[in-house]
Amino acid sequence: MAERKDTKDPAEHAEMNEEERLNAIHRMLTDIAQQLEKSRIADYTQLLNRPWRLIGTNLLAGTARGVGIALGFTFFAATIIYVLQALGALNLPIIGDYIADIVRIVQRQLELR
Repeated sequence: MAERKDTKDPAEHAEMNEEERLNAIHRMLTDIAQQLEKSRIADYTQLLNRPWRLIGTNLLAGTARGVGIALGFTFFAATIIYVLQALGALNLPIIGDYIADIVRIVQRQLELR
């Protein structure tokens, strides 16, 4: 059997490998740059360099979170009171009296405010 010989010069082969390695490095660096762009790390570092803007952003986020919690709890409590009133209207023997007491207490507290 005849051995296959490389027609390329060994120097050209080394040069080709180096070019391939450089292309691979370029692709990896491009991928890293795209990932950093997606993570918005530059915006984050700018935000850290401006402490008053960071405080303002966090204050606004905390206020929005607090308002959302208050609205959510109000909706949840109103739903529970509505369900309890509906159950109280059914005149269930033991449970109905207990639920009616809870509803009266809640309504009295709402009238006091």
